[in-house]
Amino acid sequence: MKYPKPALTIEQQTEVLLSRGMLGDPAEIARQLAVVNYYRLSGYWFHRKGPQDQFKPGTRFEVVWKQYSFDRKLRLLVMDAVERIEVALRTQFSYHHTLDHGPFGYADDPSALPKFHGLPDERRKTLDRIKDEVNRSKEIFVHHFERKYGQEHPHLPLWMASEVMSFGGLLNLWQASSKRVKNGVAAKFGVSDEVLRTWLWSLNEVRNVAAHHGRLWNRVLGNKPTIPRTNGHPEWHTPFSVPNDRLFAVLCVCAHSLRHIAAGSTWCLRIRKLLDESPEAPCKNMGFPDRWLESPLWKGTRDLP
Repeated sequence: MKYPKPALTIEQQTEVLLSRGMLGDPAEIARQLAVVNYYRLSGYWFHRKGPQDQFKPGTRFEVVWKQYSFDRKLRLLVMDAVERIEVALRTQFSYHHTLDHGPFGYADDPSALPKFHGLPDERRKTLDRIKDEVNRSKEIFVHHFERKYGQEHPHLPLWMASEVMSFGGLLNLWQASSKRVKNGVAAKFGVSDEVLRTWLWSLNEVRNVAAHHGRLWNRVLGNKPTIPRTNGHPEWHTPFSVPNDRLFAVLCVCAHSLRHIAAGSTWCLRIRKLLDESPEAPCKNMGFPDRWLESPLWKGTRDLP
């Protein structure tokens, strides 16, 4: 089937919106469409459409723009939390793995990655991907190590390699490690290694979306984080069980993780402040329960200072 839609000028795009019932100042609409793509913004107004692509009565461009701005601020907050979690993961993984297997065990000792036992090709592919990431790195410490120690050591020590490998590559290496190493890392986050595994893949998905300026507010997660069981983790089930298919679950993962790795963080307060400043924010589309502030996971955010 041939794609039927032609390219439109900014003025034509504005007219399309107005003709479909969007309310707003044409000059302001055109000004914003010149810097934020019509297609990108459509993700923030599609739920306001009725039959025949007409907007529901009262749909205002100003509100759509505020929702877009809210999502942009939310992405920055999510990326801030994910960065701290990712750095802690890199630190904890290299710490526990090298204590058990030495600086180069991940590359030199097949027993250091037991998941690859009997799968030499998978192990080789994983190490080749890490080597490619190291080779692409512009970090000064990489070139310094290679000049000074490269003839003796074809691989970086893990505490260096873990700083330049991708988040996905790091997760694959952590998953391939021994139960002892995985448990050591997971203990820092206050959950089991199996729960942490699902959390990290969810965070990786959200991180990739946010890094490419994608829409978070109504995203249904492909990688759903496991909700810890009531036994041992009642905070995830009081006064409701956290749903795991929307962004609220990821925000809870961040809140829980930061409480363990960054005591004193004000991140939860900043999430609450952003929501308070954004009454037009579609919380239901993000999976927020009505009583979310009563959850122990958000302790200390109910009453803003």
